[in-house]
Amino acid sequence: MSRKYEGLIILNTKGIDSSLDELVQTVGKEIEAEGAKLDEVKPLGRRPFAYPQKHAESGHYVNYFFSAEPSAVAAIQTRLKLNPQVELQHYQVR
Repeated sequence: MSRKYEGLIILNTKGIDSSLDELVQTVGKEIEAEGAKLDEVKPLGRRPFAYPQKHAESGHYVNYFFSAEPSAVAAIQTRLKLNPQVELQHYQVR
């Protein structure tokens, strides 16, 4: 049974050659590759961290709204952990 999820993903653009829009699309494609269906992508802008994360002072926050099977969320998390531009990820059921 498919459920609706909201994923808050923080992207690190330090040291990349592509634009932010391309990075947001790439992460969206990685989410879809695990069987999820993207409903909406909402960039929230660059925000500072309360304390440095992996030697970064700030990151680009993006909300991904998608539908997926519960087992797909774990696969998405594992896949995005391998992406060096993904600083942090948090998912919740909507």
